[in-house]
Amino acid sequence: MNPLLLDIPLQLETERLILRAPLQTGEGEIVNKAIRDSFHELKAWLSLFQELPTVEETEILLRNAHISFLKRESFRFLIFDKVGGKDVIGTISLHRIDWDIPKGEMGYWMNTKYSGNGYMTEAVKELLNFGLNHLAFKRIEIRCDSSNLKSRSIPEKLGFVLEGTLRNEDLSADGSKLADTCIYSKIN
Repeated sequence: MNPLLLDIPLQLETERLILRAPLQTGEGEIVNKAIRDSFHELKAWLSLFQELPTVEETEILLRNAHISFLKRESFRFLIFDKVGGKDVIGTISLHRIDWDIPKGEMGYWMNTKYSGNGYMTEAVKELLNFGLNHLAFKRIEIRCDSSNLKSRSIPEKLGFVLEGTLRNEDLSADGSKLADTCIYSKIN
């Protein structure tokens, strides 16, 4: 089946969270606030956030994510607390999708002020379930810098297999040194 014909929900729910596709005009402002709140931590791990983006740049990023969602190239969701949460807890996505296998890679970042509550583990578990069961993916990967212990703890808690560490495989987020990349996977 052509992936464009797949029925993909615009919202997923867990016990405490709503994962919603970024499709409303103006959401760049609330996502940009989460980036600003977490900039120091995000800058350490993500090359995308070496400079603080403007609200307009964040809005463009979200609109491009929506286009990719519609084209079934990636599925990015904004994470909100079910109980009246207007702040963005973070974002999570399935990207680098290969429909021939089918497989994808999961990525995520979190608003620092919500760290330590298990929200991202809960969101990853839900998106993993969506990918393996709804999309029938045969493989989902999580890749992260080997020194990012917070990010590594999530696939480890959820039973992903550490397939290996690629040494000197990438540059650090700021581009100043070589970094090792851990590859975790779950297969169906």
